[in-house]
Amino acid sequence: MNRWALKAIFVGAALCLGGQGTTWALEFTAERTTRVDGQSRTASIYYRDEMWRVEHHDGGAVNAIIVRKDKGLTWLLMARIKQFKTVAYDKEYAPRVSEQLDREVARQEIGRELLNGHPTTVYRVTVETVSGNTEVYYQWLAMDLGFTLRLASKDHDWLTEYTDVRLTTVSDFMFRLPRDYQPVAEAGRK
Repeated sequence: MNRWALKAIFVGAALCLGGQGTTWALEFTAERTTRVDGQSRTASIYYRDEMWRVEHHDGGAVNAIIVRKDKGLTWLLMARIKQFKTVAYDKEYAPRVSEQLDREVARQEIGRELLNGHPTTVYRVTVETVSGNTEVYYQWLAMDLGFTLRLASKDHDWLTEYTDVRLTTVSDFMFRLPRDYQPVAEAGRK
């Protein structure tokens, strides 16, 4: 049996088990495009349920971000100067890839669509904000992958989309600090 057939069987079995209450750990790599108020940013993402790494493709000061939800922290990596800054984990910046959104209060299926070669179900999802208001999103949930490929605000002022998605094991190396990086606070003391 070839590698792709085995992978398809594994993914299918995992999705079936996931529907019966067994937790399925999601691991993938992808390209993530985020559009906010007409401005786009593209990054590579390496994702595992409790941790993820985002490598930005633009020339900003922070080249990569490693989030360790399991440790409650985020590392901002600055490759040009080989330094990092540690900040507290904030769940507001977590990738929204699960089927159910945080504080979801309503969900309505509005159709099906093929997105980047993946069959998706499109939902209109209402969530309650921390302040008690509601916000509406459109969600494209990939049926073959089991997670959100696209999420957009109702008024389309922001959107996040995943392309070139590969369900794969992501190395622990991706979630560790590079050995030759120094903390920003200690860099000037050398």
